[in-house]
Amino acid sequence: MLGLKLQTDPRWVNIVEDNIEEILTDHAWCEQKAATNAITIISLNSDKEDLVTDLLALAQEELSHFKMVHEIIKERGLKLGRERKDSYVNELFKFKMKGGNRQQSLIDRLLISAMIEARSCERFKTLSENIKDEKLAKFYHDLMVCEAGHYTLFLGFARKYGEGIDVDKQWKSLIEFEGEIIKKYGKQETIHG
Repeated sequence: MLGLKLQTDPRWVNIVEDNIEEILTDHAWCEQKAATNAITIISLNSDKEDLVTDLLALAQEELSHFKMVHEIIKERGLKLGRERKDSYVNELFKFKMKGGNRQQSLIDRLLISAMIEARSCERFKTLSENIKDEKLAKFYHDLMVCEAGHYTLFLGFARKYGEGIDVDKQWKSLIEFEGEIIKKYGKQETIHG
């Protein structure tokens, strides 16, 4: 369904299990950044009522996920560490079309957002199927389902507002681009690392 070029090696979960506090902190901040991203898209495209409505709901859901991860951190007697830089996401943003207009910028951001959600969904699936902690396995399975919905939401809006742009061609190019980027990752206890 996701069409990603490279799946996460299940051995990545062994790295995660060696430092649960780090993965949970990184995950919490990923959820916060996802909410902020949705708000940013809204602020730049407030004339698109359906997009505003759906991304407001998405931002609220992402913040609720942030809260859920924070609760797990507290339950385990761990601490929410400081926000981390997400090199994977920063590299994805290099895909943006240069010199594009406002519409192209929106499509770029929507497609990149869809890709981040797709990769997060894939990582959550890998965690849910391989982590020994049963509570975390269920938690990541439930989040995997949400992320798949977010992925399709962003992709759907890109197609809707991409009139005159070959959105599917751009999406396929982004899949190829991400397939090269992700080869460098999967070696750290972070969601995209």
